[in-house]
Amino acid sequence: MSPSAIVAITIRTSIVLTVLSVGLSATPADALSVVRSPTRLLRSLWAMMFVVPVCAAVVASSFELEPAVKIALAALAVSPVPPFWPAKSKRAGGNESYTVGLLVASSLLSIVTIPIALELFGMFFSIKIAIPLTKIVVLIFGTIILPLLIGMSIRALASTLAYRAARNVGLVGTALLGLSVVPILVRAWDSVSALVSDGTMLTMAAFTLVGLIAGLVFGGPTDDERTVLALACTTRHPAIALAIAQANFPSSKLVPAAIILYILVSAVVTAPYLRWSRRHIRPRPKRIAILR
Repeated sequence: MSPSAIVAITIRTSIVLTVLSVGLSATPADALSVVRSPTRLLRSLWAMMFVVPVCAAVVASSFELEPAVKIALAALAVSPVPPFWPAKSKRAGGNESYTVGLLVASSLLSIVTIPIALELFGMFFSIKIAIPLTKIVVLIFGTIILPLLIGMSIRALASTLAYRAARNVGLVGTALLGLSVVPILVRAWDSVSALVSDGTMLTMAAFTLVGLIAGLVFGGPTDDERTVLALACTTRHPAIALAIAQANFPSSKLVPAAIILYILVSAVVTAPYLRWSRRHIRPRPKRIAILR
């Protein structure tokens, strides 16, 4: 088995374990919390699926970027929230029920919104952007919906076991993700460095800042929900973004480099807000099963 194949398997495994850990501490009520509230759903989708992609297109058009980089930015803008986002949101004091509900809602609805958004991006950039719908469906169900359902099923059958295992499963998933990112970063470092000086990094910083502001504006009346949406608007599913970009530029080294650079830039730009939110936002207590 090639090193690339091993890295790909490690990434998929880490994603599945991370989402499984979320499911182990979630309930069906959490998963449906956003869908059951039309106002909250529309507010969230407006920020994630309209405001952020439109602003990303406007910002990207202000710089002379490589076509592959533009597609990478488009792919990031339309991708749903990633599997490692719930843990980040929880650490920042975000509402846990809203976090799980938004993970489910954005993932399911992205099956419809991604093809439409890519068509609009293609028209805006005068570039053809397409990806087979089956690939999106397989990625979303395989990396988000299925592990989440398995985790919630285990919690329903054995709440004590699920509660105790959730943190350890999440730590293993995070460790595997860290191990898998290192070889990718090493291989793509030259391309990442090349993107720093051509306006790409500045574009990504602006993209992240716009997403953060959009989430805070449309996140609702409470701080813990605004935090959830702000981080959702700045954090995107790298596997789905990579699949979209590579479907259009399969041989480009700039595509994975651009996605890795965005992850790094996004982490740096949101770091001050995360530090502030940890100190000032107190998450609402979540009801958990009584351990016997």
